[in-house]
Amino acid sequence: MQDFSEQILAARQRFGIVGNSPALLQAIERAVRVAPIDLSVLVTGESGSGKEFFPKIIHAFGSRKHNKYIAVNCGAIPEGTIDSELFGHEKGSFTGAVASRKGYFEEADGGTVFLDEVAELPLTTQARLLRVLETGEYLKVGSSVVQKTDIRVVAATNVDLIKAVAEGRFREDLYYRLSTVQIHVPSLHDRGAADINLLARKFAADFRERYMTPAITFSEDARRLMALYVWPGNVRQLKNVVEQAALFHAGEEITAQTVNEFLPASSSESTLPVKGNRHDYDSERDLLWQTLFSLQNEINMLRSRASQPARDKQTEDLREPAQNHHPLVCIDPAMTHPLDFLNPDLPPSPSLEDVERESIRHALARNGGNRKKAAGELNISERTLYRKIKEYGLES
Repeated sequence: MQDFSEQILAARQRFGIVGNSPALLQAIERAVRVAPIDLSVLVTGESGSGKEFFPKIIHAFGSRKHNKYIAVNCGAIPEGTIDSELFGHEKGSFTGAVASRKGYFEEADGGTVFLDEVAELPLTTQARLLRVLETGEYLKVGSSVVQKTDIRVVAATNVDLIKAVAEGRFREDLYYRLSTVQIHVPSLHDRGAADINLLARKFAADFRERYMTPAITFSEDARRLMALYVWPGNVRQLKNVVEQAALFHAGEEITAQTVNEFLPASSSESTLPVKGNRHDYDSERDLLWQTLFSLQNEINMLRSRASQPARDKQTEDLREPAQNHHPLVCIDPAMTHPLDFLNPDLPPSPSLEDVERESIRHALARNGGNRKKAAGELNISERTLYRKIKEYGLES
């Protein structure tokens, strides 16, 4: 088998791709492998994960690298003009067509066209695109003369195209024609803590160099928080957070509390990853652990009151839970287990299952049995809450 390690390294250096996660490296390797073979490629992944780099890799490492590369955001072009943009038009073909115009497929003849957000194409345009992919032929808007083009198409989407096909929003034949080869770009959360830390440091260094500001560093609890957070906006969101921290806290050590300042108030649904029709249960478990961490102070306070009624009032106040806590709490780096919050002199701690069951039961009681409100208070999805209620026999 051919060794692609040098080409992968070259691609990463050329396009500034930072990270060492196996899923990311596998995606780069697939792009490098398919580059010399003139097949259509579909790049999938969440918004902000970096899908736009992979068509560039395919073009740069393929036989068309000396010809044009044109990137088209299909979601940014109005439906009424998308055909004209892609295929061109003749003079007088519609109001405002004062002259003939070449489309992207004509301009990029011999090169590569990247169709970003391809799922946003209207069905009529999808039919015309299918013809281009199968025969290389197309018609300009307002023309009856068949024209030929020799292009390679790389498409990208963050939409589940199989679902879109089932719902009639995307042509099945076009899906199979576009996805001869598929490349999945992993989300930032799936790439792991090491990649998140590398990217955060890079964005901080880039900001300092560009704007000549004092350097920032990240504390252990900040790195831990960033590793636990789901990053629904992926790399784009991480860059946004780091640049804000570098601006407003220049020269400081960035703590978890500082990172929290720039994270949006997340809903129970927005931070719970769903892949296709299947939950990412590893991430869901992380969220449940985060919720348990935030509830430990409350459990500790109740147990302390039961065992030592005369405990100092000031100490109790320190243990009171924050009313507007962020779903991702700051954790002492020295802590290796969530129950380390508890005083070792107190009676043995309950199991995690007991803590979770009681937390859910109390949340339901406080909200009069309203599961939606209880899920919001616990910072988990309603679906997760329903499953836990059934698991713990709390239906009544």
